[in-house]
Amino acid sequence: MRVLIAHNAYQHRGGEDAVVEAEMALLLSHGHEVATYFRHNDDIGAMSRMSASRQALWSSRTTSELTELIRTFRPDIIHAHNTLPLISPSLYWVAAQAGVPVVQTLHNFRLMCLNGLFLREGRVCEDCQGRLPWRGVVRKCYRGSGTASAVLASMVTLHRGLGTYRHKVARYIALNDFCRAKFIEGGLPEARVVVKPNFVDFAAPAALHRRGFLYVGRLSVEKGVQTLASAAALLPDVCLRVAGDGPSATLLDGLRGITRLGSLSTDAVRFEMNSAMALVLPSIWYENFPRTIVEAFASGLPVIASRIGALPDLVDDGETGLLFEPGNPEDLAQKMAYALAQPGKFAEMGRKARAHYEANFSPERNYAQLMEIYGDVVSEGKED
Repeated sequence: MRVLIAHNAYQHRGGEDAVVEAEMALLLSHGHEVATYFRHNDDIGAMSRMSASRQALWSSRTTSELTELIRTFRPDIIHAHNTLPLISPSLYWVAAQAGVPVVQTLHNFRLMCLNGLFLREGRVCEDCQGRLPWRGVVRKCYRGSGTASAVLASMVTLHRGLGTYRHKVARYIALNDFCRAKFIEGGLPEARVVVKPNFVDFAAPAALHRRGFLYVGRLSVEKGVQTLASAAALLPDVCLRVAGDGPSATLLDGLRGITRLGSLSTDAVRFEMNSAMALVLPSIWYENFPRTIVEAFASGLPVIASRIGALPDLVDDGETGLLFEPGNPEDLAQKMAYALAQPGKFAEMGRKARAHYEANFSPERNYAQLMEIYGDVVSEGKED
């Protein structure tokens, strides 16, 4: 099977970029021919505001370049990830004209919410769910800009009206059942939304002495950094290592027991996960599928996570970790104190986490799921 992967890379590398690279490597390792159509948001700086806005609605460059790439590579399927803003939904129309089915992975909620988070002023917000997102324009929900919010809302409105999202995408991949339900509630056709989680390729962890807690991720409001900082302050003997950076980093400054590691390489993160007794994930938004959970489980590391969105589906409370009330530092501190008091139970949770990874999030399992999705889509195209 010949697969064309399309992705609009972000200015600051994130989880989506890592997922794209991992899936591409997975396909290549199984002998598939893979071509890419990548664009990068660094290019926006050289554009006028008018040009960038036009491309978000419909990119003539994407239309031209993708048409030629399809002609020369002759893909059986196009797998799209992020298309905002430079690739644009014009990708779907070019693919349809060429008779090539499109699979679209949904890494965030941007088709329903302009900031992609269902979060406003530190609280869950679903005001635009199932509606045209003009409230998000008034509130400047996309990057705090009314103009940028209006462009994004125009794109969503235009392509909803054209039927792009309902008729030009053969399959949407949601990362879990919670997200699938949200996308269907937001108007995507139920029969075309399937579930396939993210994966990582981690060998069984080495037998290292485990101690303390670990946070891995961007230090920002939606990630619950304030909750993390407040919980740590309640624990006099806490040992918390923090990998990552971001605008909320200063909330951790001066707190006893916290070690800032900065941004780490994949190998360095893996070492930290093999050394900690639990990963703390205090998010206050509907996380789609934090790759750090899979990395933690693969490392035999239980997870203490907020009871919000998809996280209760991913972390089995009392089996592969613990859940706490989102935004409640006292509850988080209580769960962390329990972990410190019960190291044997947490070690057993870690063994169960690794077993759960092997059964559900390994490369082999993910490849089988991906091939099932591709196969169904290609077969439907032949029937049409």
